[in-house]
Amino acid sequence: MLKIFALPAFLLIQSSMLFAQDATDKMNSNATPPAIVKPARDFLMLQFAYNNWVQKPDSVKTKPFSYSFKSFLCYDFPIKKSNLSFATGLGINATVVYLNQMVLANTDTAAVSGAEARFLPDTGSYSKYKRYKFVTAYIAAPFELRYFSDMQNRNKGFKAAIGMEVGTLLGAHTKGLYSVGGTNVKDKIDTKRYISPWNFAATMRIGWGNFSVYGSYNLTTVFKVNAGPPITPASVGICLTGL
Repeated sequence: MLKIFALPAFLLIQSSMLFAQDATDKMNSNATPPAIVKPARDFLMLQFAYNNWVQKPDSVKTKPFSYSFKSFLCYDFPIKKSNLSFATGLGINATVVYLNQMVLANTDTAAVSGAEARFLPDTGSYSKYKRYKFVTAYIAAPFELRYFSDMQNRNKGFKAAIGMEVGTLLGAHTKGLYSVGGTNVKDKIDTKRYISPWNFAATMRIGWGNFSVYGSYNLTTVFKVNAGPPITPASVGICLTGL
């Protein structure tokens, strides 16, 4: 008698378990699939730095605070199965250098051989300039080999990069501020005649998360050959990356 009821009970339990498993599988199949994690690519780079002419004639005097600002949009190409990537992009590199009681003779059409004659003491018919700066702007492209400790979220963790920046001259000018009869007057002269049309610089940066420190050293001089003194810029500053 017991065996007669045992067999149907066993079949009922088995069918219930199969039904429950099938329902669970359907629920799992209808569930929202997990989101695909896409790592940040450091598309945007903003750099603000102290800029200095590390190699220049002693007769060329600059003030302590000169600076540069760079802004780049980059695209990152991950190197598979590694924490490395290659990146390149396009942006602008603007540099401001303040001269110390000197002016830049950038409108003189006479040939300047060698150089230091391009910079003259500030002794004009007006009183001395209160402020005198030399500004250059380059359209620039960075090329970087990057390392990230966190492959999935590059906004976190240690990061480092080495590379090169290549730029083509967009514009250059001098701008001075002086006083005439108690009135401030601005004197601006635009010229690219004597400035190097290309700029090459070695770059390096190291940091954590979105912030890093970076440095650059120019491989080219500010002026064309035989059009000005052999001046080599270098800079060190902070870099903000993201997106």
